[in-house]
Amino acid sequence: MRKTDRSRAAFQEALSYLPGGVNSPVRAFGAVGGSPLFIARAAGATIEDIDGNRYVDFVNSWGPLILGHAHPRVVEALQEAVRKGTSFGAPTETETALAKRIVGAIPSIERVRFVNSGTEAVMTALRLARGYTGRSAIVKFAGCYHGHGDSLLVQAGSGALTFGCPDSPGVPEALARETIVLPYNDVGAVETVMAHQGDRIACIIVEPIAGNMGVVPPRAGFLEGLRLITERHGALLIFDEVITGFRVGWRGAQGRFGVEPDITCLGKVIGGGLPVGAVGGREEIMRMLAPEGPVYQAGTLSGNPLAMSAGLATLNEVAREGFFDALDAKGELCVTMIQEAAARAGASVCVQGVGSMLTVFFQAGPVENLEQARRSDLARFRLFHQCLLEEGIYWPPSQFEAAFVSEAHTDRDLRAAAEAMTKAFERAQRAS
Repeated sequence: MRKTDRSRAAFQEALSYLPGGVNSPVRAFGAVGGSPLFIARAAGATIEDIDGNRYVDFVNSWGPLILGHAHPRVVEALQEAVRKGTSFGAPTETETALAKRIVGAIPSIERVRFVNSGTEAVMTALRLARGYTGRSAIVKFAGCYHGHGDSLLVQAGSGALTFGCPDSPGVPEALARETIVLPYNDVGAVETVMAHQGDRIACIIVEPIAGNMGVVPPRAGFLEGLRLITERHGALLIFDEVITGFRVGWRGAQGRFGVEPDITCLGKVIGGGLPVGAVGGREEIMRMLAPEGPVYQAGTLSGNPLAMSAGLATLNEVAREGFFDALDAKGELCVTMIQEAAARAGASVCVQGVGSMLTVFFQAGPVENLEQARRSDLARFRLFHQCLLEEGIYWPPSQFEAAFVSEAHTDRDLRAAAEAMTKAFERAQRAS
């Protein structure tokens, strides 16, 4: 049994100063029990808590660390940048260099605006869509989490789903009424709504691969259907690629599935582990943003030189030939090993993954929408997660979050995870 006395004490102290003892809800381990681990350091695929316990990490800071922790090129870029100054509130050449990388990678993006988080990117994208179309309503999908902006905390996924409160107090009813929520992967529902209300809908926003109710791939024809429907009704299509951008391919999910949106939201990987977000799209849409156009957005730390440097270093690494083929192979191997571990334990689970992101659903599956995701056995997941921690595997502390494989994960790491999962599945089975 691993000792975590210092983490427990640190959490008790944090509870005196931070709401829930954390700065983001799912970190509190409320869905899996116990106290969260307090992390002291990390390198490659391994993290170490303040008690000195080491774990193979499949959280990867919730997705940004595609190269693993403290990658030498990223650390070097940050060291060089911080010596020059941490923030200027003025343009830098690194902003342009990173923007050039993104525009060169993703054909649907002709201009890009950097912000400080994925939430901020989505808020800007919605404002831009409303300003461009002159319409106010938006369509989103149940279980897709697009940050904590008021318009989008309606049947959201991620932490909101984990804690059973997808509709947050503090969201004005007027804004909620402008948000139409439909089932993910259901083109027919979109057709029906657009046929009746298409002239008031500014945009449809979607995670092209859902990652906040667990990993749920799009059905064949779903994204293509959204593209055709929005074009027919004069609405914009927004892809929230905060998780999938530069994670599931050099051109993101839109490159993987061959569907181009009007606006793309990015985050996570493009900051190399530092806070960042971005919104990009066609030139005529992006020209609506101030100072060129009337749609206002600003931010003191937008384009922060540290985040830009870390992001540029990261994208330079993932641009290497064969990078995503190798990463996808690791993701596929991880899924296969988990499936084999479940079979050995006689556990009924559904493992879904795309590229280097995956989820183990504690149900037979397949899972194609939020209603199906919610059928998962949360009690069994809780035992599974607790056992993994004891075995040295750091897994997302929620049934509804994606796990991530990084370039730094070795075959040895994946084998260790598979061995731990066999034990974890067996423990969960005995208790069911």
